[in-house]
Parts: sequence; C-alpha cells; structure tokens
Amino acid sequence: MHQAKAKASQRKLRTDGKPEIQSLDFDAIDDIRDEVVSQCAAICSGWLLAFCSPEGVGRWANTINASDAKYKRACVWIKPDAAPQMNGQGPAMGAENFVVAWCGTGYAKWNAGGKRGVYTHCTNAKDRDRRHPTEKPWRLMAELINDFTNPDQLILDPFMGSGTTGVACVKQGRRFIGIEKSERYFDIACERISAAQREPDMFLSSKKTQVGLFDAEAAE
Repeated sequence: MHQAKAKASQRKLRTDGKPEIQSLDFDAIDDIRDEVVSQCAAICSGWLLAFCSPEGVGRWANTINASDAKYKRACVWIKPDAAPQMNGQGPAMGAENFVVAWCGTGYAKWNAGGKRGVYTHCTNAKDRDRRHPTEKPWRLMAELINDFTNPDQLILDPFMGSGTTGVACVKQGRRFIGIEKSERYFDIACERISAAQREPDMFLSSKKTQVGLFDAEAAE
C-alpha cells in the first residue's frame, strides 16, 4: 500500500519546454485509512506493510494501534537515484517509509533475523515498467516478500497499481491476490503478472505452481 497525494486542482506547468507534470490520478488514503487497517487486520494472519511519507508514519501507527493489529516499526526504503531538488529551498527526498504491523496470533515471526529495517533499491532500474507514477522496484518488493512471508503463502495487495507486488510474488513462489480500482492499471497489472508467469524465476523449484491472478485457488 502507499500513501498518495490528493489530486491537484490544476496541472503544474514546466518552464523548460518539457512535458507538463501530471497530477497523480488517484486520491489520498487519509479518508479510508481506518477502514483499510480494520479490514486488513481482520483477514490477515501475518504481516501488514504500508508505504507512506515520513509525515504519515505517526498517522499509520495511531490507526494500527487502535485496531486489532500490533504496530511494530517504521522501516525505510533508501533511493540512491532519487531526483534532486534543484530550487535550492531544501534537501531532496532520498527515501520513503513503510510501516510494519503484525496481524497474526502469538509472537511476530519474520525471516530476516536481526536485519535492520533499511532497504536500498534504485527507483529507475533498467527493467522498470514506467506506466505507473508510484511504481515500486520489483526487487524491493521481492526482498520484502522474502523477509516477511514464506513460500506458497498468499499475499494481498488491495492497492495493486501496475502489479509490481504480483510480479515479485510470481518470481518468489508466493500466491497473490491484487485489487485495483483503475481499469487501466488493472489491465497493466494483469499483463505484467501474466508475463512473469510465462518466465518463472530460474531459482524456484519446478514443483512450485505459479497461481494466476484470477485462479480460484488463490482465494482459498
């Protein structure tokens, strides 16, 4: 999940002759955060991860603590190739946060031992799809999947976007359910996940079955 900025009322114009900067075509999660956390806590038996701005960490933590989930920590995704801020009015953003909560019973369990919650991945890798404005690197999502889930577990992304989490699930041998309200991004996600299924990760066991986005077994 991610926290997107609300739509701007006007388009921002560039002065260098390059294409105009487009507003994000989806709304902020602020209005539905309580419901999202409540529903996820009710159906999830493992970890809940939500990407957000540094300013949003406290809001997510407060909402999680008011639910049946257990807030654990705010982690950080370091972006070595983040865009610079050229107006001289302050430092550029070089990282993005995500909060981590445990929705299961008993003690929380993860696979990364004493690893710190710091993940370093470039945003503009050569294999980036580039059709969604807040696309995450699939290698980042694959690392998170390996740290927080086990092979063949079912992962839900209720804000699927262009399907990067689904692509990473295919490559890491996890089952996946994705939800996306934008028909355009949904179609892109289906295309990308289907392509990943045709080219499974060479290091996965051949006995593992890659589950389709619409496979009824994924909902069981």
